[in-house]
Amino acid sequence: MIRFIDVHKSYRVEGKDVPALEPFSLEIADGEVFGIIGHSGAGKSTLVRLINLLERPTGGRILVGDTDITALSDAPLRAARQRIGMIFQHFNLLASQTVVENVAFPLRLAGDKDTKAIRARADELLQHVGLSVHANKYPSQLSGGQKQRVGIARALANHPSILLCDEATSALDPQTTASVLDLLAQINRELKLTIVLITHEMDVVRRVCDRVAVLDTGRIVEHGAVADVFLHPKHPTTRRFVNEALPEEAAGERLPYEHVPGRIMRLSFRGEATWSPTLGRVTRETGVDFNILAGRIDRIKDLPYGQLTLAMQGANVDAALRALREAGIEVEELAR
Repeated sequence: MIRFIDVHKSYRVEGKDVPALEPFSLEIADGEVFGIIGHSGAGKSTLVRLINLLERPTGGRILVGDTDITALSDAPLRAARQRIGMIFQHFNLLASQTVVENVAFPLRLAGDKDTKAIRARADELLQHVGLSVHANKYPSQLSGGQKQRVGIARALANHPSILLCDEATSALDPQTTASVLDLLAQINRELKLTIVLITHEMDVVRRVCDRVAVLDTGRIVEHGAVADVFLHPKHPTTRRFVNEALPEEAAGERLPYEHVPGRIMRLSFRGEATWSPTLGRVTRETGVDFNILAGRIDRIKDLPYGQLTLAMQGANVDAALRALREAGIEVEELAR
């Protein structure tokens, strides 16, 4: 759906070119939820705004479908932007217009003159986001979560194929964040939209994204399936994000394992293996003892996963590890 080919972006500041994004190539598949994570100033917002050319790249090409949007003139670009919805961190609703008028605004802006059709579409979207009863209220009468739902409805007005979310949940409390993320996941499933979501929270990525790219000072330092990146982060920036999302596990990794007898292993389980008693069976068969030092069972989007940090002892630890790997469990030995 979206392809970046040797794209980079710099800004001219006091006569000098200051790089915001180093050269990168990246593909985002049709219908997936793709996360872009990084700390403030990493280049997340710049990257996502390249997709609809709110920011023009300094070099490289950006393809949406088969269209090179970097080569479009003004009128075709405006038409292309109507197929790319955008949700903002601070909602950006029109305070002087009602909820239903805010949702209808993109349709009127696109030149639609059919008042009844515009109202029908706006009502349909408000029902979809659960705000039909608030149609005639003004934004000042809504909660933060309700305002963001209006923003989502507005972004869907022109039947987009891509939805860009620029820190769409960072201004919300945890409970409201969860409900908005559930709504985005529902939209992705039902409408088959490609969603690009930028955030500084790994837990947001874990809840809704299929794949993720990690940005650090304008460079993509790691990308891949969320389960791979989340369970086995390679770059220090990625590890910091994962540790922020799993503070208890991060604290467990800092325990003084040098005083714990045995070999320190981390086991990662995915899918049905999460619920299987494989560890108990293997340790019984091999006569290996183990002590659980840290652990967690949760979900990455719809995928159940588990991670256990163990101290394993016995003459047959290597045989036990081979059997665990053969059962599809990922095994990693941790340095003391």
